[in-house]
Amino acid sequence: MILLDYYNVILKDALESRLKEGKRDGIDMKVVDFDGVTYNISTPESKNVLHISLQWGCYQELVSHGATDVLQREYGDYLASTPEPNYDVTLVIDLDKAPTDADGQDALIRKVSLLKRNLLAAPFERAFEEQAQYEDNEKPNPTSELMAVHYRSEEAIYVKSSFDRVTVIFSTKFKDETDKIFGKVFLQEFVDARRRPALQNAPQVLYSTREPPMELRHLGLQDSHDTSYVTFVLFPQHFVKGDVREETISRIQIFRDYLHYHIKCSKAYMHTRMRARVRDFLKVLNRAKPENVNAEKKTVSGRTFRRS
Repeated sequence: MILLDYYNVILKDALESRLKEGKRDGIDMKVVDFDGVTYNISTPESKNVLHISLQWGCYQELVSHGATDVLQREYGDYLASTPEPNYDVTLVIDLDKAPTDADGQDALIRKVSLLKRNLLAAPFERAFEEQAQYEDNEKPNPTSELMAVHYRSEEAIYVKSSFDRVTVIFSTKFKDETDKIFGKVFLQEFVDARRRPALQNAPQVLYSTREPPMELRHLGLQDSHDTSYVTFVLFPQHFVKGDVREETISRIQIFRDYLHYHIKCSKAYMHTRMRARVRDFLKVLNRAKPENVNAEKKTVSGRTFRRS
């Protein structure tokens, strides 16, 4: 199995071609990413000024959880005061004023290609800061709330901090019966993996179907046979400030994409094996066909005869 990339490859390629290769032609391109995210890459004013806009259905929810502060911190002057029409966020990059050194260019390319990731990081960062406040004896305990992000039409991420942990709950919908079976096998493996000695420090994972976990019971969610819930329990060692925290946020964000991607890969592999087995069976059946002893045969002269 492989892990998916955290960044958008098309955004990365578009910026690399302009910052590192000096490309300056006009562009007007729409890109669709996971979870219904839409990007617009364009040069509406000048070929030297690149506009990158993002539209996401859950943007207002993310803003309520602190996404504006994250965007201002990460993108600063690149962030347009007014986004393009029909979009939620717009970055304006003047290519002539962009960094010229390799390290600066790489940092800008990576930062812009992680636009979606940085947006979705807001509720996680807020929950981690709240948990740290619980442990600080000099500060009063925060008023922790359940933060919901409906990042897909029928699925959501729920994040909540408490005095010793941060709980992250994914609701995922399996519309196909086969997907449901594969998903159950995958998710059960996540639950059982922590029993291995080498993975004792991994986050605790809980898996339930149909009924939502106790943390979500007050929301009045309807029971559904197609919906499953995956709960990650993150302890302070999983989100220590620095690279550990950033990696945790990045990895947990792509869990849903990771799960469904590998379900599709598993189904493709099974179909390949099934087709190969059918071909083997057909070969055996063809070899088992009896010879027709009454078949007509011809002599050298062309006469037809039949064996009596």
